[in-house]
Amino acid sequence: MSRMLREIREQPEALRRTLLSASVRMPEFARAVQFHQPRLVVLAARGTSDNAALFGRYLIEMTTGVPVSLAAPSIQTLYGATVDYRHALVIGVSQSGESPDVNVVVEKARAGGALTLGITNEPGSALAQAAQHVLLVSANKERSVAATKTYTGQVLLLYLVAKALGARLRSSDLEAIPDLAATALKLEEEVTELAGRFRFMNHAVVVGRGLNYASAFEMALKLMETCYVVAERFSSADFLHGPIAMVDPNFPVFAFAPRGPAWPGLQETLLRLREMKTEAVVITDRKNREAGAAAARVIRVPASIAEIYTPIPYIIPAQIFAAALAVEKGINPDQPRSLNKVTQTL
Repeated sequence: MSRMLREIREQPEALRRTLLSASVRMPEFARAVQFHQPRLVVLAARGTSDNAALFGRYLIEMTTGVPVSLAAPSIQTLYGATVDYRHALVIGVSQSGESPDVNVVVEKARAGGALTLGITNEPGSALAQAAQHVLLVSANKERSVAATKTYTGQVLLLYLVAKALGARLRSSDLEAIPDLAATALKLEEEVTELAGRFRFMNHAVVVGRGLNYASAFEMALKLMETCYVVAERFSSADFLHGPIAMVDPNFPVFAFAPRGPAWPGLQETLLRLREMKTEAVVITDRKNREAGAAAARVIRVPASIAEIYTPIPYIIPAQIFAAALAVEKGINPDQPRSLNKVTQTL
């Protein structure tokens, strides 16, 4: 069994530990938010953490009305520009906490008067030292190069950040997320069997929208880095504006399809793909009863989940699929070629 799969299985407990750790640190951060009243949130991240940040952008804007920007670190690290982050909350998101460009954004923002937060799995990291406040992903050591449990931990902590900024998220709903993760793990056998069907896949498209737009990016990244599949990712809206032309019956499409405001557009996309005889695989849950009529293959999390809480239980079968597909292709998902666990860029 790969380390990646072991770490996928560890996620419910890792999420529970993360909530417990955050319960100690959140009150101080929430008080700082109340004092500073940030008018803008800026998220700085790379790789998988950048996908978590993309989720955070949708969640925070949707639930608080506070505008959110994704930082472009090279503006400061390569071009030496000075960015005015006064009145902003600047959040660095990094599994290792050792991404120099992410840390530079946090350091300069703090020096310029911003409220700063680090989200990391490493309490002794440079990011943890750079930020005024730190929330820890309590995932223990993640050894597989492909991040899984640290990604879902980051997503969970961004729910708590949104709550501190005024989002009306019930604590009981957040505390139920580890159980939803455990429910998603029940799909392992089904998803592993499905992966065998795609052993010769070398290109794919992954689509999502809204809160699961980030899920599309994260699944595509996992397919690229662990299976060497060229995986394009799109909003379902953008996909219809041109890229749909590249798919054919031998070009699979994977879609995240919760029941909610994003579903009608996704449904239209899936029905178009069905007419084109393109093989589509949909990740959804019991709440979306119409998904089976729109796509031939459905991975259904055995629970009814409100759309806002779908990103963590939905990404878990996608992680399992990538881990299983790598094995089908004879690839070690723990040690992808040319990659290291910590990537340092400026």
